[in-house]
Amino acid sequence: RMIWFLSSFLLLLTMTQLPVADSALRYRVAEEGPADVMIGNVAADLGLSAGTGSGDVTFALESGSEFFKIDNVTGELTTGQRRIDREKLSQCQMIFDENECFLDFEVSVIGPLQSWVDLFEGRVVITDINDNTPSFPSSVLTLSVEENRPIGTLYLLPTATDRDFGRNGIDRYELIQDGSAGGGAGGGVRSSVFELQVADTPDGEKQPQLIVKGPLDREARDSYELVLRVRDGGNPPRSSQALLRVAITDVNDNSPRFERAIYEAEMAENAPPGTPVLQVRASDRDVGVNGQVEYVFGAATESVRRLLRLDEATGWLSVLHRIDREEVAQLRFTVTARDRGQPPRTDRATVVLVVRDENDNVPVVEIRKIGRILVRDGVALVPENVLVDTPVALVQVSDRDQGENGAVTCTVVGDVPFTLKPAGETANRKKYFLHTSALLDYEATKEYSVTIVAVDSGSPSLSSNSSLMVRVVDINDHTPAFAQAVVEVHFAENNQPGERVVTVVAADADSGKNAEIVYSLDPSVTGLFYIDADNGDIRRYEFQVIARDKGFPSLQGSATVVIMVTDRNDNTPKFVQEVFTFYVKENLLANSPVGMVTVTDADEGENAELSLFGGGRGEDTFSIENNTGTIFSSVAFDRERRSTYTFRVRAIDGGAPPRSATATVSLIVTDENDNAPSVTSPTNDSYTLLPPASSTRTIVRTVAASDSDFGRNADLRFSLVGGNPFRLFEIGLASGVITVAEPLERRHRGLHRLVVRVNDSGEPSLCATALVHVFINESLVNATLVDAQVARSLAAPLYLDIAGDPDSERALGKQRLSVAIGVLAGAAAVILVILLVVMARQCGAQGKNGYEAGKKEPEEDFFRLTDDNRTDW
Repeated sequence: RMIWFLSSFLLLLTMTQLPVADSALRYRVAEEGPADVMIGNVAADLGLSAGTGSGDVTFALESGSEFFKIDNVTGELTTGQRRIDREKLSQCQMIFDENECFLDFEVSVIGPLQSWVDLFEGRVVITDINDNTPSFPSSVLTLSVEENRPIGTLYLLPTATDRDFGRNGIDRYELIQDGSAGGGAGGGVRSSVFELQVADTPDGEKQPQLIVKGPLDREARDSYELVLRVRDGGNPPRSSQALLRVAITDVNDNSPRFERAIYEAEMAENAPPGTPVLQVRASDRDVGVNGQVEYVFGAATESVRRLLRLDEATGWLSVLHRIDREEVAQLRFTVTARDRGQPPRTDRATVVLVVRDENDNVPVVEIRKIGRILVRDGVALVPENVLVDTPVALVQVSDRDQGENGAVTCTVVGDVPFTLKPAGETANRKKYFLHTSALLDYEATKEYSVTIVAVDSGSPSLSSNSSLMVRVVDINDHTPAFAQAVVEVHFAENNQPGERVVTVVAADADSGKNAEIVYSLDPSVTGLFYIDADNGDIRRYEFQVIARDKGFPSLQGSATVVIMVTDRNDNTPKFVQEVFTFYVKENLLANSPVGMVTVTDADEGENAELSLFGGGRGEDTFSIENNTGTIFSSVAFDRERRSTYTFRVRAIDGGAPPRSATATVSLIVTDENDNAPSVTSPTNDSYTLLPPASSTRTIVRTVAASDSDFGRNADLRFSLVGGNPFRLFEIGLASGVITVAEPLERRHRGLHRLVVRVNDSGEPSLCATALVHVFINESLVNATLVDAQVARSLAAPLYLDIAGDPDSERALGKQRLSVAIGVLAGAAAVILVILLVVMARQCGAQGKNGYEAGKKEPEEDFFRLTDDNRTDW
C-alpha cells in the first residue's frame, strides 16, 4: 500500500506540471491510411513516465473515436478502422489551406481507482495525398476565335478542377495535338497555328490561355480540334484531357469589363429564397449583339450553384435556397461576363460572400462517460462508496453560433449532491466534470435526477437542458444472519418424500443482489438432505445450514439444524429388469426350474419383506418361489406345440399400505431334435415310367420330405442307400431330385426299386426311408403286370436289389436262395438292434438331470416298413 501511495503521489505531482486542458496536443497524419497507423504517444507528449504501462494510470478516448483509438495503458494514439478521406470531411470542404484541415479529439488521463481525472484536447491535421484526378468541366470544350487575329492574341480556356490541394493540385496544362495533323492523342504532335500559355492568377490558380501563332482564315478553314491535357503535381502525377474544338468566326474586337476584379459582400444566414445579395456589372464598348453582356458562373462549386441564383441579364445574385452559416460560412467563386458576338468575348470577376451569423442554434448539452464510470442511455451507475469530489461524468456544452450567440453558460439545477467543475474550453465549446459534492448513501437515496441547463448570450437568448439519471449502486457490506444459531426439530415418522422438515430464515440489511440470499447445506451433509436455494426449506434429514448473499464479494452466515427421523414404507419394490428373458430346452421335465427373477426394496424390516406372485389369467403353467425368485414349470415343453410363454410377475412388500411392482417374464423354448423326417411324396407303391432312350441328367422323380423341428434340426439331406446296383441313378443331396447318372442299356429294362434315406442335421441325426419305383420301358402296355411287380417289391427285403426285367425266371431263381438267406440274416440283425436300443436308453436315462429337457434318442429305422405293406415275393 505504501508503494502504491508513493506511485500515486509521484503521478499526481507529475500531473500538476502537465499542460492545462485547453492546451491541445498536435499531430499530423496523411489521409486514406490503413488502420493502426501510429500517430503519436499521448503519455510521452504529456511528459508522463511514472505509473504508465503498469495500469495505475490509464487513458481513455472521450471523443474522436470515430477515426482514432488509444491504448489505455501505453497512451499510443493510432488510426481506427474507418479510413479518413480529407475531401469528404465536412469541415474541410471550403478550406484552401491544407494545414487548416484537422480532426479534434479528447483524451482523459485517469488515476488509480479514478481518484483523479484530467482531460486533454488534441488536434490531428489531415494532410492531403494525391487521390483525386484533375478534370475539365466537360470532355469536349469549345472556343470561338475571330479570323484575322494578330499573332500573339490570347484566349482564356476553361479551367480544370482538382479536389486535392497544394502540390497535389493542378500543376500544368499541355496542348498536345492538332487533330488535322493526323497524330494520335498520345503522339504529342504540336499545333502549327496555336500554342498554350499558362498564367498565374491573383487567387493562386493557373489559367490556361490559347495563343494564336499563325494566320487564321475562316474561309480557308473554319475549325480546329486540339487536345488539352491537365496534370497535377502529385507523385505519381494524375492527369486527364479534353477535346478542344476551336471555331473560326468573324471579328468581335471588344471584351466585356467588370467594374471590379473582386466583389465582396455580407449576407444574413437563413435569408429566404429570392433575397437579393449582390449585383455584378460589366460593360462592353461594342454595339449590337457584340455589346450585349450576359453573366454565368465561372469557377463555382456545386454548393454555390445550389445555394445562389445568378440572373444572366442583370448580374444580380440572389438566394436560391436558405443558407446555414454553420454549414457554409463563406462562398468564394467567379462570375464570367460574355458578350453575344461571334466569337463571344469574356471577362471574369471573383465574388466573396461572407455569411453573417444569426442566433438560430440552441446550446447543445452532451453528457458522456469519464474514466471507468459508464454512462449509457442517460444513466450513470455510481457506487455508494465513492469519495467526495469524484468525477462521475463529462459534460460538454456547445453552440454552433458565433460570438455572443455562441457564448454559453451552464449550471446544475436542483438540490442534488453534484456540481460542475471546468475541464476545458475552446471556441464555442466548454467542458465540465460532474463531481460528487457529498457522500452517497444507497439506503437513503437510491437515484438522483441531475438536470443541467445551458443558456447562450444571444439576443434573445436560447437555452436547452439535459438530464442524467445517477443510480447509486449498493455495496455488499452486511452479512446474512439467522434468527437462531441452533434449530432443533423432532420429525414424525412416515413422512412423504419431499415433505418439508423445517424452514430456516436469514436476513440481510443490504438491498438487491446483495440482499438476495442463497441457502445451502454444509458440505459434510452427504446427500441425506437438500435445501431449497430460494426459500430455505430443508427436505428429508439433519446438520449445518449456510446462508450466502449474492453480493461481490459474497458474505455468509450459518445455523445448526438437528433432526430425528424414523423409517416408513416410502419405497416401491423394484425389479432389476423390467423384462426377464429365459431360454429353456423342450422336453424339460415338469416342475423343473426355468429361471430366476430378482427384486429389491430400499426400505427396512416389514416394509422390505416381499411376496412374489406369478402367472396371470389363464396361465397356471408356472409358479414362483418367494425366497429365491425361482420360477418352476408345471408341464414339459414341446416347442412344436408352443415356442414362447409370456406372463407377469408381481412383488408386494409388507408395508401398510403395501407397495407393489410388476415385471414381465418372457420364456423362449429352444428346439431339440425329437422329430424324424417324414416323406410326403412319392408313396412307396407308386412308380415312374422312364423311356430307355432317356439321356443322362434326365429327371426321374423328386422325393419331398418335411421335419417338424426347427433350424438345423429341420435341415434335410437325401441319399440312395439301396436298389441301385448299376449306379444308373443319383439323387440331389439337398433337393431330393433323382436323375439318370449312366446311359441305359437293354439289360436295364424292367422295374427298379430305389431305397432313399432322408436324414436331418440334428445331433444325433434322425432319418426316414422311402421306396421309389422306376419302370424302364418305351411304353406302359400292361399296367397290371407292373402293379404286380411293385406289390412284390414292397414285400421283398430292402437289402435285396430289384433292378432289371422281372420276367427273367433265371434271374428270379438266383434270387430266391438269396432271399431265404437274407430273411434269416435280417431276423438276427433285428434282434441285435433291439438289444442295443434297450441298453442305450437305460444308459441315457441315468445321465439326465432335472434342469435340462430330455433328449429323444434316434432310432435306426432305415428299413422300417408298415405291416400292411408286407407280402410274399
